[in-house]
Amino acid sequence: MLISPELILAIFGMLVLVVDLIGRARTREWLPWVTVLGFVLAFAATLYIWGSNASIFAGMYSVDMFSLFFKLLATIAGTMIVLVSIDYLRGRTTRQGEFFSIFTFSILAMTMMASSASLLMIYLSIEFLSYTSYLLTGFLREDKKSNEAALKYFLYGAITSAVMLYGLSLLYGVSGSLNLTDIATAFANTVDPSVRTVALVAPALVLAGLGFKISLVPFHQWAPDAYEGAPTPVTAFLSVGPKAVGFAILLRVALTTLPIYQASWIPLLAVISIITMTLGNLVALRQTNIKRLLAYSSIAQAGYMLIGLVGVNLTGNSPFSGLNGVLIYLFAYLFTNLGAFICVIAIENATGAVNIADYAGLVRRAPFVAALFIIFFLSLAGIPPTAGFIGKFFVFGAALREGFLTLAAIGVINSIISVFYYFAVIRAAFFLDAKDPSPIRITPLVTAMLTVTAAMVLLIAVYPQPLFNLAAWSMGMFGVVK
Repeated sequence: MLISPELILAIFGMLVLVVDLIGRARTREWLPWVTVLGFVLAFAATLYIWGSNASIFAGMYSVDMFSLFFKLLATIAGTMIVLVSIDYLRGRTTRQGEFFSIFTFSILAMTMMASSASLLMIYLSIEFLSYTSYLLTGFLREDKKSNEAALKYFLYGAITSAVMLYGLSLLYGVSGSLNLTDIATAFANTVDPSVRTVALVAPALVLAGLGFKISLVPFHQWAPDAYEGAPTPVTAFLSVGPKAVGFAILLRVALTTLPIYQASWIPLLAVISIITMTLGNLVALRQTNIKRLLAYSSIAQAGYMLIGLVGVNLTGNSPFSGLNGVLIYLFAYLFTNLGAFICVIAIENATGAVNIADYAGLVRRAPFVAALFIIFFLSLAGIPPTAGFIGKFFVFGAALREGFLTLAAIGVINSIISVFYYFAVIRAAFFLDAKDPSPIRITPLVTAMLTVTAAMVLLIAVYPQPLFNLAAWSMGMFGVVK
């Protein structure tokens, strides 16, 4: 029962593949709905085991509130992306069954990453998600940009994976254990200075693999090309899925394995946070392609989230613990960024346009989409009353509480910079004349998903207490939080 979400996803991933192989054309039309059913059942199974706190498979797998939080995120994201993929894929590929099967396994990999509690499980689950992501990125085989994006993604991933594996091997070598808590005990019980050296070098190498998934600088180079070339629903997935579970592993490793060396790794993460959000925002100012703009925006958002880990403090009863800020930010970011990408999908489905200049006059062609762009961009910039403001309020508050005034100030400045490129899109949509004034038709499914994401972005802002409780429950079951 503890691994029922994973079992459901594995069964439905195979079921979609088998039905695609042996089913008729009319049967295959049901494949996306079968996939959605699998995600809904996995979501329900996660709720059913809510409150569990168990370590299984010889300590390799943790089923706790922290991991269940990310499993909820994974199944929600999977459901929404499948629904907006139906119309997108219809005119672009005949291999929809393969897509939905691989995508189901991607969500399965995310749930496994969230529960990974040993070095071996961390590596296997990250590689599982990486391989499925490479396939999804290059899924449009006749599209040269999609092929190029997948190849670049794979090459960067192979290099960072090798570096991460070397770091994991050092952690195993110095502790003699694959279990994260055993490694923490080994670090705490030694006075050997060489162990301290390994404790600083190995996590830096592991950060290469996790930074690749999260899109932290300098491991971000794959993101702009992969985001631009991948099918847009896949781009939406890459912007939220791997990033969320990458943070899940980063938080678990940092706070379970390395709390004794917190004073050493916090300055490194602070520097990476500053560079990540600054580079992401500054380069985004020059973009003319909406998908590349959102790619650099996603990089900058990772920098903001990292502020929460820099300001982490799990003692006392302050609402600004840092950890809860990251969890709140990730939940808000899920609906915000998916909403922005669904707007892009809506326009691309109807017109094929992905350049910002092609969004001129959008308010007259698709007023609903243009209005929602404002909501999502306000949230990404952290302006109230949106979910993004709540997320930034908590991560910046954690930094201020721990005395990282400069880091918080740089975060605020970067948020102001982001307004310029977000509202460059709004300027084109509202104040420039369209080359083609004909109305843009938005499909009912896409309209429904846009409505849901916009409603959640606003609801989290006006009634955030359920999200606060969810984050608090997830922290309460986290290893070092008692």
